[in-house]
Amino acid sequence: MRATIAFAALTLLAAGAPVAGRAQAPASGSGQAAPAYKREVPRRLLARAKVSEDSARVIALARMPGARIRALELENEHGRLIWSWELTLAGKPGIEEVNVDALDGHVVGVEHEAE
Repeated sequence: MRATIAFAALTLLAAGAPVAGRAQAPASGSGQAAPAYKREVPRRLLARAKVSEDSARVIALARMPGARIRALELENEHGRLIWSWELTLAGKPGIEEVNVDALDGHVVGVEHEAE
């Protein structure tokens, strides 16, 4: 039974299924902790991104100083590959969504979403 579940999981990952939920912690000894936000980054899209997740995070947070990251998604939206960051600002209700082009690093959209 365990082998069947493990095989199914490997098959999904090999097929480019999204890696959902919280990011996995790097192997011990790497000195890096897992992000404390929801992260949905499909491997098939990550392979196409020219702007790294770390660079896109810096760009998004520069657009919303003092914000905290709630979630991240790498997605195709309107024919464009984007890093979509959901950010929260202390004292401000709702979510700020900052979209960073995953090919050139430009901010392509900022939108406030009420919760």
